[in-house]
Amino acid sequence: MIDVDVTLTVGTFTLSVAFRNDHGLTALFGQSGSGKSLTLSLLSGLRRPDRGHIVVDGQVLVDTQKKVFIPPYRRRIGVVFQDSYLFPHFSVRQNLLFGRWFAPRDADRVDFDAVVDTLGIGPLLNRQPQRLSGGERQRVAIGRALLSCPHLLLFDEPLAALDHARKLEILPLIEKLRDEFDIPMIYVSHAMDEVVRLARFVVLLENGNVKTIGTPEQVFGQAATQITLSRLERSSIVTMEVGARDERYDLTPLRHPSGTIWLMSFPGKIGDKVHVLINAIDVAISIEKPAGLSMQNMLQGTIGDIHREGAAVMIEIRLKGEGKIFAMISQRAFDQLQLDMGKPVFALMKSTALDEEKASLVYPNIL
Repeated sequence: MIDVDVTLTVGTFTLSVAFRNDHGLTALFGQSGSGKSLTLSLLSGLRRPDRGHIVVDGQVLVDTQKKVFIPPYRRRIGVVFQDSYLFPHFSVRQNLLFGRWFAPRDADRVDFDAVVDTLGIGPLLNRQPQRLSGGERQRVAIGRALLSCPHLLLFDEPLAALDHARKLEILPLIEKLRDEFDIPMIYVSHAMDEVVRLARFVVLLENGNVKTIGTPEQVFGQAATQITLSRLERSSIVTMEVGARDERYDLTPLRHPSGTIWLMSFPGKIGDKVHVLINAIDVAISIEKPAGLSMQNMLQGTIGDIHREGAAVMIEIRLKGEGKIFAMISQRAFDQLQLDMGKPVFALMKSTALDEEKASLVYPNIL
């Protein structure tokens, strides 16, 4: 259980954050300057709040009313940053074992071999950090944080400095840590695909305040129509079921009562429930069932809410069966198609706009 209710004023900026979560990984999401990293500094003890409390698994870290403040070195909090901050003169093994120095002697030790095996860094143990790739360095940084036996693990945009391939390498590892190690985690990011894949509980921050809290579907479903988000961030999440893989084309069908979409190289098993993140700018609309197109992903629904934003229109499509998807099109296209609330439409997407990074298995207890 993580229980946070704090306020802090720094110059002209005021942070006011309150949330409680006992469902594993908590994601703090928001644009730059929304207060995500400042919240982490309060959790880690690098800053003191003006008012409030922070409680992790029953341990009071901060309570301004009771004048309680546990200093950083006694909080047993592991932090993984954008930069791995490995010691260049240590080997990988020595960097990992350095985390042990921060674990109390009476603490339940995280098994060294289990961490090495989970992160797949056994072959790297005798290397120096300068001989590692960016993804390998982040694996070691995560391992070092785990081996400090933390009560709480903080991730401060750990994938921001990695390229797309390295992100796809690290994301499954963080999922594995989330599922196999009984450690509360807070994950800070402004990348929606990372948050959807990793979190079941999202806190959306805006200008230092909590705008909304809930599951990824709830939070991003509300945020899709908010002008404060960039057009690239307007997305929807659709829950689908994995079908039988097409080995010839290396495609996996994801089925929904409204239709089917195909993902390239998705490793899910038949019957798995999957969240798919679909950017609104990647969705096209047809008022007739299309034929003769290379775009073969199609979901059927009716138009719900309509939000006009200058020359663009954000359209909510209520899918047949359940769920919704958003499409952002031009005002010109909207007028030519004579779209209106309640009108039946087909939402179309390219398979190349969807990849493994934008799809994730649903937590068993989230449905």
